[in-house]
Amino acid sequence: MGSGTTLVEAKLLGRNAVGIDINPQSVSISETNLQFQCETQSKIFTRKGNATDLNFIKDSRIDFICTHPPYANIIRYSKGIDGDISLLDVDSFLNEMYKVAKECYRVLKKGKMCAVMIGDVRKYGKVIPLGFRMMECFLQAGFMNKEIIIKEQHNCLSTDYWKEQNRNFLLLAHEYIFIFQK
Repeated sequence: MGSGTTLVEAKLLGRNAVGIDINPQSVSISETNLQFQCETQSKIFTRKGNATDLNFIKDSRIDFICTHPPYANIIRYSKGIDGDISLLDVDSFLNEMYKVAKECYRVLKKGKMCAVMIGDVRKYGKVIPLGFRMMECFLQAGFMNKEIIIKEQHNCLSTDYWKEQNRNFLLLAHEYIFIFQK
């Protein structure tokens, strides 16, 4: 759930929501960000947990899933939290994302949508199409592709650094939002 932006929006819209994060610091930040009054009525739950195991949610109970996982070991999300997929190499990351996809499929109601935002990565000057490889995890778990949205990326922290370097590759300036349907 990161800092809880999606949960804040759910609260403002009067929608019930569950936020899950493996990092207890993110759970705490999200809970702080949710401490405001608004006119809408909703139930917002936060939980420390791992998206590969959503055993506290029964089958086919969720109407919509929105997630933005870390991009393998590009930006570390924690300092050694067991189960943190941002600490994994690409292949191990994809193995764990397949488990996440299976759990998402299990808890989502039939006909409902799952949105996943992710970008590609570059290693040793070569593009690793992480987005499309992750998309395959969700398709193998049973989802169907509904849409692929390409989101233009602005103000990346590393853009200025790479613009100043003598490089022989283009900057990655997009992310994908995959919309899957059960």
